[in-house]
Amino acid sequence: MKVCKFGGTSLADAGQIRKVCDIVTADPARRIVVVSAPGKRHAKDTKVTDLLIQCAEARLNGGTAEAELQAVVERYASIQQELGLPASLMAEIEKDLRGRLAGRTEDQGRFMDSLKAAGEDNAAKVVAAAMNKLGHAARYVNPKDAGMLLSDDPGNAMVLPEAYVQLARNLGGVKDIVIFPGFFGSTLKGDVVTFPRGGSDITGAILAAAVKAEVYENFTDVDSVFAVDPRIVSGASAIEVLTYREMRELAYAGFGVFHDEAIIPAVHAHIPICIKNTNRPDAPGTRIVPARAQTAGAVVGIASAEGFCNIYVDKYLMNREVGFGRRFLQILEDEGASYEHMPSGIDNVSVVLREKEFDAAREARVVDRIKHELKPDAVLVERGMSLIMVVGEGMYYTVGMAARATAALAEAGVNIEMFNQGSSEISMMFGVKSMDRQKAVLALYRAFFS
Repeated sequence: MKVCKFGGTSLADAGQIRKVCDIVTADPARRIVVVSAPGKRHAKDTKVTDLLIQCAEARLNGGTAEAELQAVVERYASIQQELGLPASLMAEIEKDLRGRLAGRTEDQGRFMDSLKAAGEDNAAKVVAAAMNKLGHAARYVNPKDAGMLLSDDPGNAMVLPEAYVQLARNLGGVKDIVIFPGFFGSTLKGDVVTFPRGGSDITGAILAAAVKAEVYENFTDVDSVFAVDPRIVSGASAIEVLTYREMRELAYAGFGVFHDEAIIPAVHAHIPICIKNTNRPDAPGTRIVPARAQTAGAVVGIASAEGFCNIYVDKYLMNREVGFGRRFLQILEDEGASYEHMPSGIDNVSVVLREKEFDAAREARVVDRIKHELKPDAVLVERGMSLIMVVGEGMYYTVGMAARATAALAEAGVNIEMFNQGSSEISMMFGVKSMDRQKAVLALYRAFFS
């Protein structure tokens, strides 16, 4: 059995959905199909998920949200009409949307999750109907009924261990084609909760692990994963094969083609992943596997992401002060702020966080507590940072990789704000000012790939 997932661009309109149907039915092993909400049809278009968020926000702000709701209805109606599907399907979709919009709003997170989940849920109903119209036995399956049990954490849910047992029992032996909505599941109490944005990748990986699939195919709008963002480097090299660890590092640092958390279920179950293009399904794509042959010094990819900030704390003899790091992190935990990296020296420590989770009010509280509880010599918050990851398991076998990278950045006139290399030595992380991000990525690509 193969599990295949199709992203938003693969479901943006009727023509794309026909391609999905052709791809699925071309291989009888493709029996579990995970779908995202319809994405953009063109550059100026709006994704259905964003339309649903606008709809929820309008209701939460006291409006009727009728105009916003109609925008969602019209997207589905255009697909339904072009595919020649029955009008009763569209009536069912509109009834579902209105029911969610009329839900309770006291818990805004749960209300928002319910609206967001409608994108994938109704897309799955449309794809199942399209399959059946073409004469293929396909059925929509609701995640709650299948056993997709998630933690009670709206917008940031994680799969519960017991979900794998239930999903295996309910889907492991299917003979027909199952169309499964991505991105959401249900709590033990039965409430709808969603993964982080882009979580349909996670749904597919969980299902692949649960049913012990032969492969997890992730269909998107590119032929393969590239060694660097092609918007920064024209003609960037395609990657034929990656290891789980390499993809996890790259996805974390900005490789938007695959959600970094989706690697984890596949790793645990040893399920290979293949990234493929819906518009060119015969292209080989990029395979993600447990292990591969390594070449000394080989860098497989360079990723970058904006939107980080750094809390720098300096205190003489910090290394002699037992519990300093624990108390620092306790302050962040009390404020609900998770950190990304924590490079340190004997008298100083830096904590890197995502800016969107560290607003001005939270910053003021954290800095005040650091000053009063830790008594530092200095504390500084720097914003507008980007992280760049140079990744490759082949780096582990080679001396001088860091020197090569830092020399390239120096030659390009990029100041390194921070540097960190994990103990596994398969990646190097550089912190630079966001205005230098593209220049830094280009310099590193030339150093390792030209």
